[in-house]
Amino acid sequence: MSGCCAKSSDSVPACGSEAKLIHSDVKDYYGKQLQKSEDLQTNVCTTSAKPKPAFIRKALKDVHPEVTSRYYGCGLVVPESLENCYVLDLGCGSGQDCYMLSQLVGEKGHVTGIDMTEEQLAVARKHIDYHTEKFGFKKPNVDFVQGFMELLGEAGLKDSSYDIIISNCVVNLSPDKAAVLREAYRVLKDGGEMYFSDVYSNQALTKEIREHKVLWGECLGGALWWEDLVRLAQEVGFSPPRLVTASHIAIGNKELGSIVGDYKFVSATYRLFKVPKSCPKERSQVIYNGSITNWEKFLEFDANYTFKGSEGEAMVVDGDAAAILRSSRFADDFMIRPVEGGAAADVGCCPAKPKEIIVNPFELAKHLEPADIKPATGGCCGTKASGCA
Repeated sequence: MSGCCAKSSDSVPACGSEAKLIHSDVKDYYGKQLQKSEDLQTNVCTTSAKPKPAFIRKALKDVHPEVTSRYYGCGLVVPESLENCYVLDLGCGSGQDCYMLSQLVGEKGHVTGIDMTEEQLAVARKHIDYHTEKFGFKKPNVDFVQGFMELLGEAGLKDSSYDIIISNCVVNLSPDKAAVLREAYRVLKDGGEMYFSDVYSNQALTKEIREHKVLWGECLGGALWWEDLVRLAQEVGFSPPRLVTASHIAIGNKELGSIVGDYKFVSATYRLFKVPKSCPKERSQVIYNGSITNWEKFLEFDANYTFKGSEGEAMVVDGDAAAILRSSRFADDFMIRPVEGGAAADVGCCPAKPKEIIVNPFELAKHLEPADIKPATGGCCGTKASGCA
């Protein structure tokens, strides 16, 4: 860990020795105490907040059973338009998401998994040849690196190396979330994306909750207050976070629930983009051309925008969303015209009032869950040219 102090969500610094202790506890919990997903004391880190599409279910069926049995993720981290992309998985564990994504990026793409836990990486590396043969590839398109997600440079990961970073319920396990986001921003290419699921709280957590080893290992003790994520992401340089989905978490373990008290938690998926500063942020009309594999009919970009490909429907988006589409791997999949100046007048009329963007995961979770349904005991847990210089 760095010698400087990293501030947690409630501004209490996690410095050298404290950060090392957290890393040690997490390595012990996931490397030695947990041998399979059934060993978890809550369902926080095993239930997806969103149903899996058929093509993802198919890809998961080809993952080796031993890899799947050591899976501790909390959401669905499969962004769209993956062909030929270079992907980095932060906290890859036994490699389930890596092997699933390796099928989707194809032989010309590549997936790198990084984890600090030797036992988990041993399982992941053990099955590289199995998956290469299973997927019909001539050579492996995955590799696994031991290291810390706060220190990707020390693990040999270079600047601007990846199109996409995924993370599945592990950022909460880090004692220095700001460092994780800084490193992610550094290794992403311009227009690149961090697409990740994690656990968030409705307010800054108490010291008692933060220092409880089991709560930390179960993805609750280290959960960020969601407003801190929004702040940290933009301080690092990312565009404002785009909320994809969210679901409430209910703590089924009575002992742990008594410690948590009235604090609330959600599993949420966000996408953060490294938009070049030169890219204009103009409210625009966009038309999706339906060219993304497995998402030809519609593209559910986030909780605010679902683009219909089959109908060629024009939709007005906010300036941040327009900049993301222009600068990212989605640039060739959309026609984009600024609203101002009349340039978009020939593709439909524009609403007078801009759409209010949903960023609060608790608000979205409440909206998505029917009033008569109680929260589940779980929840979390080839490069295209840029359109902007």
